[in-house]
Amino acid sequence: MASTQIHNLGPSQACEPCKRVIFSMGGKGGVGKTGVMTLVVEWFQTGNVPFTLLDLDTENKAAGSLKHYFPTSAHKINIHTPAGLDAFIDYLTEDSRHSTPVLIADMGAGSGAVALDWFDTMHEEISQLGVAFTAVGIITPDPSTVDSVLAWAARLQHRVAYLIVENAPNPQPDFSYWHKTLEAQRFRDTFSPVVISMEFRLPDLENAARQHGATLGQIASRQSPVPLLQKTSFVLRAQAYRRRLFTEFDKAAQLLLP
Repeated sequence: MASTQIHNLGPSQACEPCKRVIFSMGGKGGVGKTGVMTLVVEWFQTGNVPFTLLDLDTENKAAGSLKHYFPTSAHKINIHTPAGLDAFIDYLTEDSRHSTPVLIADMGAGSGAVALDWFDTMHEEISQLGVAFTAVGIITPDPSTVDSVLAWAARLQHRVAYLIVENAPNPQPDFSYWHKTLEAQRFRDTFSPVVISMEFRLPDLENAARQHGATLGQIASRQSPVPLLQKTSFVLRAQAYRRRLFTEFDKAAQLLLP
C-alpha cells in the first residue's frame, strides 16, 4: 500500500460552476486511460455538448493518445513548461476563441508531479472563474493502479470530484484490493466518488482500434476505412460496448456536465 493519507478538509469555497475540466489522473501507464477518455468524448458528442480536447500526453507522440484518435480536434499541449497547465485557463476563459463549457484533458503517465503542483498553485484562482474539476481514475485489479488514485487524491483533496472507472482486463476481474483495503475504503468514505464499470473488451478489437486510431463510434457506424474493423462481429461488439458504457457514464452525468 502506498503511504498516502486522506484528509477531510472540506470542499473549497468557489462560485457556482459554469464550466468543467475533466482530466484523467495520469498514473501507471497501460491501464486504459486514453481509451476511457476517448469514450467520454464520444459520450459528449452524442449529447451535442460543446467541448475542447487537450492531449497532455507528451510521451505518446504518434499513437496511443487523444490526438491519435482525434487528429483534427485534439490540441497537443506540453505541460512540462513554466506555464504548464495554464492551458486550462486559456481554453476556458470567455475571451478565448476556443472557449467551450467543457474541457476534456488526457494526462500522460508520470504527469502527477506537474499536475499536482499546478493545482496547489492555481486552483484557488481558477475556481473563482466558475470552473469545476472532475478527476477520472482508472483502476484494474493491479494494486498499483489503486495506489496511484490514492496518491493523487491525497494531494487533490476536495478540489475535484472523483469518477472511478473499474476497467476489467479479463472476463472475471478481481477488484478485491480496491474494495477491501482500508485506504481505499477511507477514500470512498471521504470523497464519495462515483464508481462505474468498464467491461472486458475483446483484445482483437481493442488492439486493432488502438493501432489504427479508430474510436468505437467509428467502428460501430462502419466509418473506419480499415477492412478488419468493418467485420460485422466487430461492428456489433463496438455497438454493444458503447451502449453499455454510455449507460455507465449516464450515472456520472453530474460529474461530467458543466
